[in-house]
Parts: sequence; structure tokens; C-alpha cells
Amino acid sequence: MKKFAKRYARNYGAVFGLCIILVVASLAVGAPYIYEESPWMMVDAPLIPPFTDPAYPFGTDMLGRDITAGLVWGARVSLIVGLLSTAIALAFGIAIGAAAGYCGGRIDDALMRFTEFFQTIPQLALAVVIVAVMSPSLYSIMGAITAVSWPPAARLVRSEFMTLKQREFVLAAIVIGQKPSRIVWSQILPNAMSPIIVSASFMVATAILTESALSFLGLGDRNMMSWGFMIGASRTMIREAWWMSVWPGVAILLTVLAINLIGEGLSDALNPQLRKRGE
Repeated sequence: MKKFAKRYARNYGAVFGLCIILVVASLAVGAPYIYEESPWMMVDAPLIPPFTDPAYPFGTDMLGRDITAGLVWGARVSLIVGLLSTAIALAFGIAIGAAAGYCGGRIDDALMRFTEFFQTIPQLALAVVIVAVMSPSLYSIMGAITAVSWPPAARLVRSEFMTLKQREFVLAAIVIGQKPSRIVWSQILPNAMSPIIVSASFMVATAILTESALSFLGLGDRNMMSWGFMIGASRTMIREAWWMSVWPGVAILLTVLAINLIGEGLSDALNPQLRKRGE
């Protein structure tokens, strides 16, 4: 673990990304304590410019709502959707990919045709249809993002399993009579986790962008403030009040950039070639 931390720390961009995510996560967790009142509440005059009133450092919107409170509460939605939808998508993708890669044959063909069906439909279009049919809510958004996120994970896990099941330690486990389920969970999957972990970081970033796009289109949860909703609600005010859309856009940009930097850092730290070179 110490060696992994040292390899990760060599990537200054990854460390910077981790610091940003820690700040965003702290704001998300502390939102109810930092801003006890609802971010939907009108607190002062409309369209107060940023940095003119210490009580509202990022200004207010056209209804007099605090932009800073919206950013803090929006962080909760982005992280909840990003992390939970990615976790569910990974679980489903790992199950499909592991079965396809280990079993092969007709099972592999059937599961890959099923996976390809989802990949032929544009991700955002499919997510919009699912949310619109199920009615916009946090659960329907996570379900939609899960539905469009698992196919790449399944294909990655399949390729890893097809490679690893030919390795000597797996063949030895088969010879000594280990059950297939035990071989999958104790022999193959642990050795396939490095690329899966790296892929998961990028999936979280994509999930945050997808949630923001859905909220921008008016398909977000009406009971929860989100960065995408803030941008969508302010698009008609871009000339009169630029800060209403700029600040949530910057929040999305920094969060997604930070997650991508973390993914690159994990890739470097978990890469066997770089590991040997660094040690």
C-alpha cells in the first residue's frame, strides 16, 4: 500500500485531482450544516453580482436564491449519482463480463449480443428516454445512467477474463479441482481489478456529465438542486447574469477534470510496467 501511495504521489496532477475531490466531497457531506436552509429559498434581492456581498460570494440568481448554496447542495447530487450509478453499473458489468469471458462459447455470444444491443443506441438518447418514461427522479436518473454505463465495463471484464483464464495459476486451480465460482472470485477477478478500478474512475466522471445533461434538459429531480439544473435555468439569462451559469459550469469542469486526473494517477500506479520501472 505504501508503494502504491508513493507511485500515485509522483503524479502531481493526480494529487491535485484528489485534493479537489476531497474538497467537493467535504462540501457535499457538510451541505446540511453549511447551508441549513433549502437552496431553493429566496434569500435576498435578485441578480446580486458575485463578490459584491460577503453573504453571497457567488451572487444570487433571478429569483434571489443563493448561488453558493446551490453549488454546495449540487455537489451532493453529482457525487451521489456518480458513485452509486457507477457501483451498480460495475456490479452488473462485472457479472456479465465474467460469465461471458470465463464460459465462452454460446454463453459468450449471447451475452455479447445483448451488450452490443445497448451499445448501438446513443448513450444520452437512451438515458433521456428512460428518464422520460420513468418520470424524472434521482432513482430514474441513476437507473438510466446505469443502463448506459455497464456495457463498456462488461466488455473490459470479458477481455480480462479471456486473457487470465489461460494463465498458469488458473489452469493449476482447475487441475486441483477448484469450483468455477471459486476460480472466478479468488483467482481471476482479483487479478483483473486494476483496469476495472481505473475504468470506474472514468465512469464516475461520465455519470456526472450525464446527470448534468439530463438536468440541463429539464429531466432532473425537481426536489434536488443540481449543477445541470442551475445551468439550464440560467441559459436565458447568460447575458444579463453570466455568473448564474458560469459557476456551476466551473464546478462541473473541475470535478470531472479532477476525477479524470485521479483515473490517470491510478492507471500509472497500477500499471505493472511503470511499477517495475519505479521500483
